[in-house]
Amino acid sequence: MKKGFVFTMYIIVLLVLFSSCQDKAKNHVIQLVREWEGKEIQFPPKSVFTIQGKDTIEHSGDNCDYKIVTYIDSIGCTSCKLQLQNWKDFISKIDSLNRDKVSFFFYFHPKDKSELRFIFQRDSFEYPICLDENDSFNKLNHFPSDMTFQTFLLNWNNKVLAIGNPIHNPKIRELYIRIIRGESIEIENESKDIKTEVATDKVSISLGAFDWRKEQKAIFTLKNIGDKLLIIQDVSTSCGCTSVNYPKEPIQPHGEIDLEVVYKADHPEHFSKTITVYCNAESSPVKLSISGNAE
Repeated sequence: MKKGFVFTMYIIVLLVLFSSCQDKAKNHVIQLVREWEGKEIQFPPKSVFTIQGKDTIEHSGDNCDYKIVTYIDSIGCTSCKLQLQNWKDFISKIDSLNRDKVSFFFYFHPKDKSELRFIFQRDSFEYPICLDENDSFNKLNHFPSDMTFQTFLLNWNNKVLAIGNPIHNPKIRELYIRIIRGESIEIENESKDIKTEVATDKVSISLGAFDWRKEQKAIFTLKNIGDKLLIIQDVSTSCGCTSVNYPKEPIQPHGEIDLEVVYKADHPEHFSKTITVYCNAESSPVKLSISGNAE
């Protein structure tokens, strides 16, 4: 792997994920990415993979050109971190490229195995997963604590080609796909993109208290206050329990669209969820949030 390629990867990751961060945060990310560049990921020798926690299967990926590896720790909201439907969509996308070239490895350090099994069954997730109760995978590799950097694209001999979660960020997903396709990776010159300006009627909505079994909805209005078309490139959420519906057509200057955010609790909880809108605006990505008390 050429150094020029690797440095380009740094720039892409930093520009996409941390363009709004302060210099101190950017320097931390640069240091972290350089630490993992070309590093070999170690796999526990006795990893047991199952499908929905039932059937034990062989899962090595020895004949694959690439591996996509993700580690999920036991901290915080499990459903938020998993986003299994998005992983299913991403795996399907990779299948359409050349499934034989890529193998996926899911390592979970569970705080509640029964909750995980429920989520796998609920979302019909039938890809092999490892319930790593002893956290062996993390102990071998000492992964970053930030879940943004707990997913890796590896080459055939388990060396890190790229770092970042393709489920939580569409630009990282694009980066992974381009590498797998064998396409050249170039520094994106965003100054050449056609930019406009976007405004929102609000950035946060409180849903108050409600019965956790009842689906809740919130509406955010995005307004194109510039003189060019506004294009919504992607919308991601911080939790699989939150989905967003919106028109896919470009928004005319001085026009607006509604983003319908749907929240369905898995269990009673006080929650705060983030919706991230990626678009061709100077202020992109736009951060929105919903909160409430599912009782």
